[in-house]
Amino acid sequence: MPVLDAQERKAIAAAAQRLADGELLAFPTETVYGLGARADDDRAVAAIFAAKGRPAAHPLIVHAADAQGARRFAADWPATAQALAQAFWPGPLTLIVQRDPAMAAAAAGGQASIGLRVPAHPVAQAMLRDAAGLGVAGVAAPSANRFGRVSATSAAHVQQEFGDALWVLDGGACPGGIESTIVDCSRDALALLRPGLLSRERIEALLGAPLIAPDADSPRASGTLQAHYAPTAKVRLMEGPDLRSALRLLSEGPLPLKLAVYSRSSTDIGPSVHHRLMPKTAAAVAHELFAVLREFDARGAQLIWIEQPPGDAEWDAVRDRLLRASAT
Repeated sequence: MPVLDAQERKAIAAAAQRLADGELLAFPTETVYGLGARADDDRAVAAIFAAKGRPAAHPLIVHAADAQGARRFAADWPATAQALAQAFWPGPLTLIVQRDPAMAAAAAGGQASIGLRVPAHPVAQAMLRDAAGLGVAGVAAPSANRFGRVSATSAAHVQQEFGDALWVLDGGACPGGIESTIVDCSRDALALLRPGLLSRERIEALLGAPLIAPDADSPRASGTLQAHYAPTAKVRLMEGPDLRSALRLLSEGPLPLKLAVYSRSSTDIGPSVHHRLMPKTAAAVAHELFAVLREFDARGAQLIWIEQPPGDAEWDAVRDRLLRASAT
């Protein structure tokens, strides 16, 4: 099936109809591309798990066009969820709340809670509105890639993962580049389950209270496994001095493996090493990170050395993705 050009109104309508028919569709959000199916159809949702090779107990996030649509999946909507939704939706924030038992059991991975998001991307918004008009309550959508692998931030990335059989609504490159922030609102103490494009500081400033760390009783959530977001090549995170020392040692002899480097400084790197310079800001790195990892894989890298990003809070989401990518 050809990729659908989201600049054409009929393409968005066709994508919405695809979802209404219970079929799979990849679509853009402001974070990454999602692999979607209607959340109120457990058979359709099962196709997501099968396509990704994702364990059925690992929950998905349900996307809706607005907060009213998202709340259809909730058994309870606490004041904290309302405050966060009002401040940050549409946007890169997923809220976990208690699930209506009659809704989206497969999408929730069998849990009593459900993750809900209202994306800000105009293409996602238009598609979700059209789908809602066709009776689709919400769209369950993890990232559009094989389970545990590097997330897709363009239609081309989705095709690399799934080939031409999957319908893809092409809305261009995702502006954010990494996934949404996940906040658990299903218990009295709010927890940050996954850092993302929306910072902890902005959320805590709105709440007037700190977010706690996940614990043993926290709901399972997307993208929180220790090993995740991994390219084919082995990723190693290194402090700057260690990286430069290792490169100097390698310059003295042939490389044992095909190496790629993503560093914050333009250190002296030989021609046999594929090198990308890391941008100065966390937002710029987030935007390109998954595309860079995919580029390294495409060039046949067997080993990727990445310089540790700064320890500042603004780098939390990037650091989280790198740690999980290097855990395999």
